[in-house]
Amino acid sequence: MSADSFAPTERTRPHRHPERGTYDREVVERTLDEALYCHVGYVVDGTPRVLPTIHVRVGETIYIHGSSASHMLRAIRDGSQVCLVATILDGLVLARSAFNHSMNYRSAVVFGPAREVTDPDEKWMAQKALVDHVCPGRSDQARMPNEKELRQTSILAIPLREASAKARTGPPKDDEEDVLLPVWAGVLPLRTVAGEPIDAPDLPPGIAPPANVRLYRRPTAGS
Repeated sequence: MSADSFAPTERTRPHRHPERGTYDREVVERTLDEALYCHVGYVVDGTPRVLPTIHVRVGETIYIHGSSASHMLRAIRDGSQVCLVATILDGLVLARSAFNHSMNYRSAVVFGPAREVTDPDEKWMAQKALVDHVCPGRSDQARMPNEKELRQTSILAIPLREASAKARTGPPKDDEEDVLLPVWAGVLPLRTVAGEPIDAPDLPPGIAPPANVRLYRRPTAGS
């Protein structure tokens, strides 16, 4: 297995439509970078839980954050195994039969132990990276957390070592006997598009949205 791919494991191997899966590192990283948020699955006292959160990839590490009082972060910060999934929805696949309806998507799944970030320099770096993941360049514009706010924030690191990606693209795949049905079939594309910025009601006059807000777009392949 080359350094450009993740080694397949039982946990990352797709069982349904395995032809849609890949262990290509670039594909996994690109999906994680474009997705705005992820879902983190973990187990506490034998009970599974899944919660959404913001993430960011920095090299071969994924960082997630939340309040120091967060039940999820307190439950997994000691090295507990977690499953992190990021998904991007690209379109609705509308077939002639209900059975063959689907969605075009890209997803990445990561397994690994969660580590609490306690080093001040790493925590500061991760905090800036998380802000810039949401809006590139924002950490240079906003006031970053002070010491009190940092103490109220927990950041966990998950190594990017066990991962895979999966995607569906293309038109619907109808059964041959359904092709002549008088029903429209095709793909309805979907994408995340930013609207016009809305000023905060207490924004002082004369402060305009910066270019990274006015021209906001999620990073995609080739951008």
